[in-house]
Amino acid sequence: MRQVAIYGKGGIGKSTTTQNLTAGLAEMGKRIMVVGCDPKADSTRLLLGGLAQKTVLDTLRDEGEDIELEYILKNGFGNIKCVESGGPEPGVGCAGRGIITSINMLERLGAYEEDLDYVFYDVLGDVVCGGFAMPIREGKAREIYIVASGELMAMYAANNISKGVTKYANTGGTRLGGIICNSRKVDNERELLEAFAKELGTQLIHFVPRDNIVQKAEINRKTVIDFAPEETQADEYRNLAKAIDGNDMFVIPKPMVQDRLEQLMMEYGILDA
Repeated sequence: MRQVAIYGKGGIGKSTTTQNLTAGLAEMGKRIMVVGCDPKADSTRLLLGGLAQKTVLDTLRDEGEDIELEYILKNGFGNIKCVESGGPEPGVGCAGRGIITSINMLERLGAYEEDLDYVFYDVLGDVVCGGFAMPIREGKAREIYIVASGELMAMYAANNISKGVTKYANTGGTRLGGIICNSRKVDNERELLEAFAKELGTQLIHFVPRDNIVQKAEINRKTVIDFAPEETQADEYRNLAKAIDGNDMFVIPKPMVQDRLEQLMMEYGILDA
């Protein structure tokens, strides 16, 4: 069973990418569980056809510790098992603790079945605190993929996440599997992200072009593969799924200093010198 965490700057399209990627893997016959690690609880919405799933933390608050797995796990597109960790009540506690509580609960209830091929953790934003770093800190996720674009803040976040992977690589056994570009149509974007990945010592595992069909599918509460399986964009997500399924390049990244990151963007005409 491969345990994979998807990180990236908030708003980069990480949850959309994760859901479309896992839909592609499900089409390939893979057995998958997706654990949403965002307090907004929107990491499985497209897989569940828009269903607002009750989160682990909400269920624990309402039902107490004595709960069944079916209370917190729903089957979605391609029989993907879907869980949302949720977060604390507004203004109370650390949202990252929801991840810790959720994973511990799933383990106790036997959700990590031996016949699962993949468990994906869709993690909020940057590695901002111990809770959000939990999938890599404790070795729950051995593979990390970072969703980025050719924008400065997206790459800044990706570089910071790489620092987190490096920090816990020896204790948790975590490795970086690659960068996924969710294109924003920035000039020289593919070339920039390829150079960025090379600097980190990893690879640009796939370049996902920008296409309005993604938004149309989201409005219809579906992944692109479910909503428009014949569209070219659906094939892009299938190709991403194949690239990750066949990936054998896992590294301890070499994060850049800020000056080098900005210099790299200048070299590709993104920032003015």
